[in-house]
Amino acid sequence: MDCRVIAPMGDPWANLGAGGSGGGAAFSQESELDLATMVSDFLENENSGGAASSSSSEGDSSLSELAQLAEKISYLRLVVDHHQRDILSVVNSLALSITERDLHNVKSCLCSASCIRFSLVKLLRFSGYDAGVCTSRWQGSGKVPGGDHEYIDIVGYNDSGCRLIIDIDFRSHFEIARAVESYDCLLNSLPVIYVGSFTKLKQYLQVMVEAARSSLKQNSMPLPPWRSLAYLQAKWQSPHERKFGPNEHINTTPVERKQCIGHLKRLQSSLQSEIESERMFKPVNSDNWKLKLGRQKY
Repeated sequence: MDCRVIAPMGDPWANLGAGGSGGGAAFSQESELDLATMVSDFLENENSGGAASSSSSEGDSSLSELAQLAEKISYLRLVVDHHQRDILSVVNSLALSITERDLHNVKSCLCSASCIRFSLVKLLRFSGYDAGVCTSRWQGSGKVPGGDHEYIDIVGYNDSGCRLIIDIDFRSHFEIARAVESYDCLLNSLPVIYVGSFTKLKQYLQVMVEAARSSLKQNSMPLPPWRSLAYLQAKWQSPHERKFGPNEHINTTPVERKQCIGHLKRLQSSLQSEIESERMFKPVNSDNWKLKLGRQKY
């Protein structure tokens, strides 16, 4: 089983030893300073802690816990209503259809995968969905640093006014430092692109926060504030501004254009790998299975 971690597309803290903020959207100056201070304090406290390595019994307990959490992730991916499953299929197909040319006229700032989100929203709206790019912002409070995040939503997808959240870089929100192998496998079992309700999203967040805490515990490391449940939930639960296209069109530099294309290629490669894996391990059709079972009785 391939347990390699897919590199995040836009995590400004990806190179820090204690993990990153995840998400892909550019941070505002205040939130960036807020989180930078939090990261500095966290690393300083961690280095001064001098915690001893975990015992083998604690390690075994954590591995068992990660195995149970992996089952929860499998269950969450399996239990999806047919409306959301259909939209997930549409989103994945449209994301794979985006070309480099599609990205050229939609970037309005330093590349943080916004070009891909606006391209995807454009295709979704052409397909009849009320989709938009949402930018959420929240103030820091207590141990939760402030920040902002960019994602996609679809409103009224099943004629009931329900809202679906689409995050094209879902796995990057849960990357941690010195992750144990079982955590990396759990991370890579998450969908490449999340499509679902906020209620379902919270269930994923709760599982992954527990998994991150369990993995970090094996290395005597505490859970960083930017991987806490409160911080993760703030990304999609905070007040947001909704747009259908960028504010302005600007000419991108060759470096920015290369970075943007790199984001797209990584996303499409991860999606293609996910689709091929699901095709290989697709369960046997339940109707055919019941028919074969019935024949064996006679």
